[in-house]
Amino acid sequence: MSTNASGSPVLSLLIPIYNVQRYLRECLDSALAQTLKDIEIICINDGSTDNSPAIIREYMERDERVKMIDKANSGYGDSMNHGLEMARGKYVGILESDDFMAPDALEKLVAAAERFNTDFAKANFDLYWSKPEERRELMELFKAKNCGKPVHPSDTVDAFSLKPSIWSAVYRRDFLNRNTIRFLPTPGAAFQDASFTYKVFALADTAVYLHDSVLSYRQDNEGSSVNSPNKVHCVNDEYAEIHRWIVEDYAESHSSQDVAKLLRFANIIKYDSYMWSYIRLNPKFYAEFLDRMAQEFHGALEAHEFELTDLKPWKRANLKAIVDDPQKWLAESSDFASAGAMGRAKHYARIGGPGVVAAFVLDAIKK
Repeated sequence: MSTNASGSPVLSLLIPIYNVQRYLRECLDSALAQTLKDIEIICINDGSTDNSPAIIREYMERDERVKMIDKANSGYGDSMNHGLEMARGKYVGILESDDFMAPDALEKLVAAAERFNTDFAKANFDLYWSKPEERRELMELFKAKNCGKPVHPSDTVDAFSLKPSIWSAVYRRDFLNRNTIRFLPTPGAAFQDASFTYKVFALADTAVYLHDSVLSYRQDNEGSSVNSPNKVHCVNDEYAEIHRWIVEDYAESHSSQDVAKLLRFANIIKYDSYMWSYIRLNPKFYAEFLDRMAQEFHGALEAHEFELTDLKPWKRANLKAIVDDPQKWLAESSDFASAGAMGRAKHYARIGGPGVVAAFVLDAIKK
C-alpha cells in the first residue's frame, strides 16, 4: 500500500556506493527483503572502480524497484544530495553499502512516523562483526522508557549528543525539502553526517524513537586511522557549516535565545566529535589538528557561545589544557589516542587533579 495519493512510493531508500563489492550483495539483499514493499531503492554509484556497478545492474535486472545514479567520484555528501534530488517517496531512508537492515526495519520506522505524524523516526541498531566470528552488540541510543511517544528533539542537548547514525532513521522528504536540509558536498567520506543530523534535530517539530534494533552496522573496518591530508579537517568543515547555518539561516526565523541555545549545544557536542576524530588520525596530523581545535574553541569561548562549565569536569580540564597550549598538551599526552580507560584516568588526574578523575571514573561506572 502507498501513503502517497500520487502513487509515488512510500519510501526512497538511498544507498551510497563506492568500491564495496565485498559487501554490496548482502546490503542489497536486505533492501529487497524489506517487508515494506512499496519502496524505491536508489543506488548512487560514486565512480566505483571495482565490480560494484555491475552488481547494481544485476539487481536492477532482478527488481524494477532498484535504480542507479551513475556518476564520477565526487564524495559522500554530493552523492547523498544526488539521491535526495531523485527521491520521490514520502519518506527517505539511508543504508550504507557495507551494512544491512533487519527485514522489518523500514516497516517499523514508517509505521511509527505515521502513527505520531513526526518529521522523523529513529531506532537503535547493532554493532556487527563478521570476523573472526559473527557477533552483534546492541547500540542502545534510546532506552525503552523514552521510546514509542512523540518528542521534541531540540529541547535538550541529549539528542544532539547521540552518534549521528543517519541510517537508523527515516525522514519525511517534505520536511527535508522544506528546510533545505542537505549534505555538505566536501570531498571524501568522513563525518558528513554531522551537519545533516544537527539540522534535522534542530528543526524537527516532533520525532519518535524505537527501541528495536533495525540495522547491523559493520565494525570490521573500524579503527583505521585517517591517513589522507584532505580528510584531516573534514570534521572541522562540518562544524563550520553548523555554525554558519545557526547564525545565518536558523537565526532568520528564530529568537536570539534559540540561536544561543543551538550554539551552546553545537560546542558541547563538537568537543566529543573532535576528540573522537583526534584518536582516529594518523599521528603525523596530531599537531595540525590540535592547533585548529584550540583556535576554534578559543574563539567560541571568547564569543561566549558556551562556557567550559557546560562540559563534564574531565572534558573541561582537557579542553582547557588544549586551548591554553595545544603543543604542550600533545607533548605530555602522546599516548592519549591509544590509552585505555586506566591510561585516560591517569591523564585526567594529571591535568585536573583527584576530583576530575573521580568524576570520570564515576561516570564510567554509571555507563
